[in-house]
Amino acid sequence: MSGITTADVAKLRKLTGAGIMDCKNALTEANGDIDKAIELIRERGKAIATKRASREAGEGAGLAKVSEDGTHGAMIVLNCETDFVAKNQNFLGVANKILDHALAAKPANLDALKETTLDNRKVDDFVTEFSGITGEKVELSFYDQVDAPMVFPYIHQGNKLATLVGFNKKTDMQVAKDVAMQVAAMSPVSIDKDDVPEDVRQKEFEIGREQARLEGKPENMLDKIAEGKLNKFFKESTLLNQEFIKDNKMTIRQYLQGVDKDLKVVAFKRVSLNI
Repeated sequence: MSGITTADVAKLRKLTGAGIMDCKNALTEANGDIDKAIELIRERGKAIATKRASREAGEGAGLAKVSEDGTHGAMIVLNCETDFVAKNQNFLGVANKILDHALAAKPANLDALKETTLDNRKVDDFVTEFSGITGEKVELSFYDQVDAPMVFPYIHQGNKLATLVGFNKKTDMQVAKDVAMQVAAMSPVSIDKDDVPEDVRQKEFEIGREQARLEGKPENMLDKIAEGKLNKFFKESTLLNQEFIKDNKMTIRQYLQGVDKDLKVVAFKRVSLNI
């Protein structure tokens, strides 16, 4: 440590986010050269990422945020191996830094986000190098976005579940939060029944038909019974037709119409970890 000052260590920490001992060791190895020490820390991150590539990174943080004008929202999942690291403020700081970058850059998809530049290097490299700081496998596994006249984000306690909901017009924040929490709690497959993908619709119909057959229902009644089960699926699994979790006497559609007859949900996204 001869010739290496506390200020040098602090500067390297600020530049890399690495721990005190990692910064001291890197500066010692680099004979006090800050640029070389940064490169050593980055290389260590790459080595750890390679070594732990086969490990499962099932923990992490799912975060969502909107732009200042509230018309663009982004969400990411940054994974790590343990809940201990996931709750670390440094880890959450990095996750939020990536999210802020995604919110500003508006890349088309996850692969595009990984190719954008953050702190003079690709996001993909930035994440890989962060593995060297945590000592765990870290990976950016999810990114999505919503554009609408109003977008509202919701992050469930513990950062394990996040949603974004887009509306066709501005509305009360509590109303927007209610719908975002509905998406979080009930995990709808689409906004309305007409939006359900044809493959999902067909699969649910076939499941209903097979269930009816196994129950011994007459062959000529199978399609009708399957249609009934499909309608039940629409009611339970499409956002506007679900019972409102805060008042099961009304659906989300009825709740929105009670607030503003012209208010509509135009998009939503949901992501969860271990839930």
